[in-house]
Amino acid sequence: MLDFILLIIAAYLLGSVSFALIIAKAHGKDLRSIGSGNIGATNLARALNKKWAYFCFLLDALKGLLPMLAAVRFISSPPNIAELFLALAVGSAVIVGHIFPVYVKFKGGKGVATSLGVALGLWPYYTICAVIASGVWVAVVLLSRYISLASIVASVTFPIVLILTIILVPHWQFANLWPLLIAAVVIPIMVIARHRANIERLRTGTENKIFT
Repeated sequence: MLDFILLIIAAYLLGSVSFALIIAKAHGKDLRSIGSGNIGATNLARALNKKWAYFCFLLDALKGLLPMLAAVRFISSPPNIAELFLALAVGSAVIVGHIFPVYVKFKGGKGVATSLGVALGLWPYYTICAVIASGVWVAVVLLSRYISLASIVASVTFPIVLILTIILVPHWQFANLWPLLIAAVVIPIMVIARHRANIERLRTGTENKIFT
């Protein structure tokens, strides 16, 4: 139990590290005064270029993946409900750290890349859903050219895929996996809530597109 408590604290502190802000500052720019002011990979692309945005997205995903991989080492196979809650607490801590980072007055990014890293690390339950949701994200980006819309649609896709997988896979029982379903609903809600301004801009047709 102590290991998990320390891991949860470490996950939050790691999640609070804003790679986008660090990269922008290394180039002499304050990301909070550029574009949307968000300290995430999409705004970094506006401040610098897509190469740095991709690099930042990878770093943000890794900071979600690594704590979850560490947490998975402490759970059995198949995991019990208590172990699932502890693993999810680690994943939630790193996402909350990214969205509300202690180092920059709790004003962080939107949590998409970090949530993806967390999901990929929780094998096999979330990993499968994350891969499918990522495919949806790519498809929506290519069709609409809206990063925000793709992130919202992918977030909604994730719990739907998990529900379908629990129904279709014989040895995946809802009675044992319901904590995963709760988190699969709550975390996308957090991500979507961080996109409120984007949703308004999508509604009014003023949201920025990529590849233009």
